[in-house]
Amino acid sequence: MATKKTDGVDQQLVRDLAGILNDTNLTEIEVELGDLKVRVSRQAAQAVHAVAAPMMAAPVAVNSTPVAAVAAPAVVDVAKNAVPSPMVGTAYLAPSPDAKPFVEIGTVVKEGQTLLIIEAMKTMNQIPSPRSGTVKAILIEDAQPVEYGMPLVVVE
Repeated sequence: MATKKTDGVDQQLVRDLAGILNDTNLTEIEVELGDLKVRVSRQAAQAVHAVAAPMMAAPVAVNSTPVAAVAAPAVVDVAKNAVPSPMVGTAYLAPSPDAKPFVEIGTVVKEGQTLLIIEAMKTMNQIPSPRSGTVKAILIEDAQPVEYGMPLVVVE
């Protein structure tokens, strides 16, 4: 395959790296070949503008008394209220596999309260809430790899 070079930059290499970003959902990739260093990146938070809150279960009857219907989920402004990951690592929603999660949707948190932990280089890093508010959405799964800047939790 022939590649087109302009000013020493291999355009096909840049296209290939961009393709890898799309295929793997990464936000950044960097390659160094001798004196040439190429970094291709995109901002993950811009791709996600709104996320619907999880659907609640349908109303059920308890002791023959119907439960009130649950309102439709509200749209959450991820770009404005998301807590971004300060590092690359693996995010955990609870302090241990058998423990209760730090927060759940609807939890009222105070500024500085731990939302989750991110393991990076065998170190557990507590991720604090940047503001007081209510957890409106949790945008990651437990034990999910996360990248720098990736939205983790929405606190309004």
